[in-house]
Amino acid sequence: MLSVFSRNKVLSDQDIIKKYKQTNDLDLLGDLYGRYMDLVFGVCLKYLKDKEAAQDAVIYVFEKIAVSIKNTEVENFKPWLYVIAKNYCLMQLRKIKHNEVSIDEGDFFLGKIMESDFDVHPIDKEDEERNEEALRNCIEKLKLAQKQSIELFYFEKLSYQQISDKMQIEVKKVKSYIQNAKRNLKMCLENNAE
Repeated sequence: MLSVFSRNKVLSDQDIIKKYKQTNDLDLLGDLYGRYMDLVFGVCLKYLKDKEAAQDAVIYVFEKIAVSIKNTEVENFKPWLYVIAKNYCLMQLRKIKHNEVSIDEGDFFLGKIMESDFDVHPIDKEDEERNEEALRNCIEKLKLAQKQSIELFYFEKLSYQQISDKMQIEVKKVKSYIQNAKRNLKMCLENNAE
């Protein structure tokens, strides 16, 4: 007699997803997630740079997919899972960054005492707005394929494969467009700063 785990070992990702949607059996989804848990941990460790935070993220990502997969048509589980994990990590990093620069009462008090507190100075807000405008202008100057690739990757958070599918080009072309666009944006921003 086959155990549940070994029986699911022979099922494809798609079959397990289909069964999970029918039964809501978390053990099924756990078996599928177990196939890619190392990938999720690696992605989270890469972005969060903290082992405990990455371990917590692995648990959170599982909880997130248990809910979202029910209402999502997932054709390729592995790249979909990668994007979910990456987006979670980026969201965590944004929260951390936001918490570091947000002003609570203690920070406000320190800002009154220390002139170098950058959070309270209005010129920094102007610089940030100028930088965003400069970036938008530089993006507009990119070649069409580079511009599309950058926008899909950074603003729409699509994976290389998703961009490849959408633009109907090879994945290596997408990587090349993004790499060249990043280089061109860097040069454009440096030229504008001078």
